[in-house]
Formats: sequence, structure tokens, C-alpha cells
Amino acid sequence: MAEQKLSAAPRPIQGVRRSTTHSGVTHVRTYQSGQYVVVGNHLAQHRDLSLTAIGLATHIFSVPESTPVDIRSLTERFPEGRDRIAFALRELEAHGYLRRVRERTEDGQLVTRTYAHHAPVDVASAGVTGIERPPVGGRARTRDAVAGVSREETAQEDYLAPCEVPSDSAAAVEPDVVAPSVEPPAPAPRGPLHEKAVTLLAGLRRADERLTLSLRDVHRLAPAVVDWLERGAAPAAVLRTLTADLPVTMKHPAGVLAYRLRELLPPPLPAAPEPPPVTAAVHRPHPFQECDGCERVFRAPEPGRCRDCRYGQATAEGTVRAA
Repeated sequence: MAEQKLSAAPRPIQGVRRSTTHSGVTHVRTYQSGQYVVVGNHLAQHRDLSLTAIGLATHIFSVPESTPVDIRSLTERFPEGRDRIAFALRELEAHGYLRRVRERTEDGQLVTRTYAHHAPVDVASAGVTGIERPPVGGRARTRDAVAGVSREETAQEDYLAPCEVPSDSAAAVEPDVVAPSVEPPAPAPRGPLHEKAVTLLAGLRRADERLTLSLRDVHRLAPAVVDWLERGAAPAAVLRTLTADLPVTMKHPAGVLAYRLRELLPPPLPAAPEPPPVTAAVHRPHPFQECDGCERVFRAPEPGRCRDCRYGQATAEGTVRAA
């Protein structure tokens, strides 16, 4: 019977210690002399945050102060789309890792300051915990938050929750007190034109399958369609404008439709001309009369002879007088 030969033990990897476990991860730690960021396990192993939110928070913690961390800047920096980045920012804000505050600078310009908490704070008391409100035009002084200022953009505010707006008097007199948050305005009432616009946008996929819009895009584009309808444009004209001569390659159909609705908006329909005034006396033709001489029918206000008979009678009388 042949002797069983055991396989030789694998050669250890240079610089990597042997692990006592049979599977799973093995940490290969390297000393970092600089250019590193400390991330707590409360974030790295968070049970409720998505992987995108955890990675985005790590990136925000690693950038220096005053680095733009708005949706547009992050979309240009990372391959994730705008919706995923916006959803991740809302996650971090809901769990107390981010807070956004609108402030006015010395020249009166409105900016959005983002506070990144390296340790999560209670969302209800996020306006006081760990942050000192800087004076108007000043710089934030805090040890557990990194503040980044970016311009206020309408497109980004659609994706993020409402933030706190301090009054000018509160910012100038009491810089350490956070003003109460302002409730968002109530949505405008939707009339029949809005429902007609939603129906038109939802039915675009019948003309072209590439124009299949999400419910969010439909409600976002509906006010622009309402502007067309209020200016006297027929729904068929709006449909023709949105579906005619579409590009062959169309990655974002909602953006194409928004551009056409904005750039091809017709002018308001001019007022209809006033009808001519109605006169009091209406001209009516004379009634029919029967000629007493030739019995021909003619129009005249009173019975008598026709024009030919009157002319013949006048000629005969003139001849008699001349004789």
C-alpha cells in the first residue's frame, strides 16, 4: 500500500502575519504618518445606513473645511448618480451626521453651510449640540464638525430637506442661539390644468417608449406644461413639441423635455378683437311689388310702376310736350 504524502504548507506572504481563523477578512495594517482620517465604528458599522451613505460620510470627513459638498459637486466627483447621492445625504442628515443651515454673509448673500458631525448627534437637538453659531460673515469654530459653504441652488434644494433659516437680528445679537426652523410652505392647490398636464406627461410613452417618466419627473414637469396650457397652447401642440425630432441617443428624457418646455415656451395669446358694435337700425331690403303697367315683380317701398315703365311714361310725356 502506497504511503500517503501530505501537501506542503503554503509559503507565508511576506510582511503579512498568519491568521488563526480559517476564513473571513485579515487586516493588513500599515502605519500612517499623515493624511488620514479617523472614522468611528458607529459609522463604519452602522446597521441602518447604506454603503453609499457610509462611504460618502467618510469622504466628507476627510476633506478640508470650506470644501463644497453639495449634490452637484459630489456628482461631478463620484460615478454615483444624483439621486443616489441625494438619498445618501438625506440618510446622513436623518441619523445626525450632517446638518445644513442657511446663513447670510456680510454682503447679504444667502449661503448654505453644511456641518459634518464626526459623532452622531440627536436630530432634535442638533441645533445646539457641538456647534457654535459664527457671527455674520464669520467662520465656524467647532471641534467635532467640519463646515463647508456652497451657493444655494434651486435644483439641489428639491432633493434635500428644508434647513434652518436664522433671522438677521438673531445672527447679529445672539450668535450662539439657533433660530427655530421655518415650516415649509403648503403646496399650491392643483387645478384641472395640472391634472391635464400630468395626464399628458404620463401618456408620452405611447408616442415613444424612451419617454417613460417616473412619477417624480411627471410632477416636476407638470408646472411647465401648465404654463403652456395657460398661454392658450392646445394639448396636441404640446405633445407635438415634446415628441417631434427627438435625439437618437437620449440618456435623460426628463432633461430633454424640461429644456423644450423652457426654451420653446410660446408668448401669451393676445386678446381676441372686440366684435363691431351693433347698429340700432338694421337695413332690410324693400318688399316685392307688382308693377301696375307690365305686371313685373320689383322691389319698392310702395306699390306702383317699375323703373322701365316710369322711364317710358316720362319719355312719352316729354314727346307730347315738345309737339
